[in-house]
This record gives sequence, structure tokens and C-alpha cells, in this order.
Amino acid sequence: VNLAETSLLNKLIRTSLVESSHHVEILQRDPSSPLFSIKSFEELPLNRELLRGIYAMGFNRPSKIQETALPIMLAYPPQNLIAQSQSGTGKTAAFALAMLSRVNAAEKHPQCLCLAPTYELALQIGHVIEKLGQFCTDVRVTYAVRGNRVRQGRVVEEQIVIGTPGTMLDWCFKQNAVDIKRIKLFVLDEADIMIDTQGLSCQSIRIQRVLPKGCQMLLFSATFKERVRAFATQIVSNPIVIKLREEELTLANIRQYFLVCHSRDEKYRALCNIYSSLSVGQAMIFCQTRQNADWLASAMNRDGHHVALLTAELTVAQRAEVIQRFRNGQEKVLIATNVCARGIDVQQVTVVLNFSLPMDWRKEPDFETYLHRIGRTGRFGKKGVAFSMVERQEVGLVQKIEEHFR
Repeated sequence: VNLAETSLLNKLIRTSLVESSHHVEILQRDPSSPLFSIKSFEELPLNRELLRGIYAMGFNRPSKIQETALPIMLAYPPQNLIAQSQSGTGKTAAFALAMLSRVNAAEKHPQCLCLAPTYELALQIGHVIEKLGQFCTDVRVTYAVRGNRVRQGRVVEEQIVIGTPGTMLDWCFKQNAVDIKRIKLFVLDEADIMIDTQGLSCQSIRIQRVLPKGCQMLLFSATFKERVRAFATQIVSNPIVIKLREEELTLANIRQYFLVCHSRDEKYRALCNIYSSLSVGQAMIFCQTRQNADWLASAMNRDGHHVALLTAELTVAQRAEVIQRFRNGQEKVLIATNVCARGIDVQQVTVVLNFSLPMDWRKEPDFETYLHRIGRTGRFGKKGVAFSMVERQEVGLVQKIEEHFR
């Protein structure tokens, strides 16, 4: 699964912020310049309508990244910012608030531009902005995405424009629907994905280079590798950089067991025994192949278990719907191939079952995939449990996993 799809799925399954204990690092050119941190949204220069929108979305207090980033984003004179933080920590809501705060509702022309790498991510960001700004009745959002055409000669009146780089280029330069010289705030979301997707980085830089001199720039990225840093320096001048160290998957809070079985049918009986004897919140079951996943889902549904199935053959929209239903508790079991081993966080997962161990093409253990699979439980410091079903000839693989992770 590509990074853009993983990012979209994570955005779709978040209804609340992830609490992170990780340290926030702040890098700025002038270390003597004072920085402020806030503990409540009321401390920010936000109007009453925006505060109502925040509380209507269920955000009671700022997340760790928001505590530091929001005062910088809302400061006068405007500050340029690069913020790095993993999915679910409140980045989208933070820059959505910044955009809604910078807009003058009385002026009917675009004032804030936001670029995202894909159509679906642009729509998801816009959805967050619309919900946060639901009580700002005169502020409107429009989407510069494929299929959303501007009539010849029409000038866009909405104050916030969210879109993908290619369509935004057309709106700004080919159709002259957006007066880019009047933009106050420019947001580039998912910068790490932008530079990994051919063409997007060039298009983004073309748009950025014609923005007015005083335009505030906000760049967001889930990673802050050297390539992202180099890309950022082309886009943002004199930025303050905020880094929230990426959560490392750890095995310390996950109890791991393996069960030796003689056949696939015996694995299935063992799985049903485990599921019926444990107090399970929700469980994820991983299979090595789509055929095994299909067989297991059919068998469990036939025996009265409500299960969801997640494989790479589904479209992004279908995968998003499956994960949403699972997150909402409509199914208690999610059966997945490795498509779901990375990046997708459902906090109420308490048990992970490996119906088959992850192996590489040489039939050796795939240690990284194993770590990411069982890391779906024990999220954010909670305790979890992982079971692996192995046939007798595979016990040697378990021993290699034990040795690798000590």
C-alpha cells in the first residue's frame, strides 16, 4: 500500500486524537526568540465560532503538537512553520484552525491554499475544515481536484481552496480562477508523500514560487528525513521546525505466544478456542495469502462470528469503509493480509493472531512485518497479546523470531 493510501486510511479512522508521550523538539533560527505553549484552546486568539466548532468535534484540549504549533501558526507577524508528527496527533485540525483564523469572511476571494497529494486526502482535509468552521457561516471551502471544473471566465469566491497540485496549477495559471497574489496562507500537507510521488514536488514548488512575499507557509510531514528537509528548504524560508519523535514499535508491553498445530483446520479450531475463551475487545487476524484470508473469513462467518476482510484487492474507498466499520465495533474481528500490517491504528485492538507467520520469498521469517503485525495491539503504551499459529515444521521459524528480538 502506498504512503498516500495509508495516510488517508489513518485520517478516516480518527475520531479523537492520539495521546503521545513523545518529546516535542523545537528548532528555530533565533533561539532567544520567545515561544509560547498553551494548555487550552481558550488561550488562543480564536473567535467564539471557531471554539464552538472545536468542541463540537469533541476536542476538549490541545494535543501535544497543537500546544506548541498553534501559538506559532496564529502569531502576528505570521511565522513560517515546518511540523513533523505521526498520524493522529492533530496536525490537520491545527492547520485547519490556522486557515480559518487567517480568513477575512467579508472578502470573497481565495485567501488560503492547501495542497495534498491525492484527491481523497484533499477531500478529507476539507471535511475537517468544514466541520471546524461549521459555525463560521460566511467562510466557504472549495476543492481544486479532478472532476471539479471551473467555468470559463469564473473567478473563485470561496476563501479556502483545498486541492491537488496539478488541478491547482490549472486553476491558478491556465484558467486564472484564483488570484494567487492575494493568498495569505499556504499549507503543504504530507510533504514526505509529495516528494515520493513523481511530478507533485515540481508542481508544488511552481505554485509556491508565485505566492506573495508576506504569505505564511506551513509545511507538514509524517517523517523528517533528509529528502523532506531538502524539499522543505526549497519551499519555506526561515521556518520554525517542530518535531514530535515518531512512535517506535516496541515489544515490551505485548505478551507473545505460539501454538503448534497439525493442519489448517486445527489452526482454525485453536483460533476459535482462543477467541471464545478470552475477553476480547477487538482482534486482528493476519494471513500470509489472500486465499487463506478468504477461506478464514468464510469459515468464521459460517460459524456465526462477525468478521471483516481487508485485502489489497479492495479499492481505497472500500478499505476505508471496512476499517471504519471495524473501528465503530460493527465487526469484532478484522482478517487482513499484510496490507494492514503497517500504519493503521485501531486503539481498541487487544489481541493479534497470526494465522500464518510472515515469511519472505526464501521462506525465512519476515521480522519487520512480524513486528508491525503484532504492533497493532499494545498501541500507545497499552498492554496487548499476540498469538501465532504454527505447524510443526515451522517451529524453527518461531525460534528465529525469538533470537532476533531476544
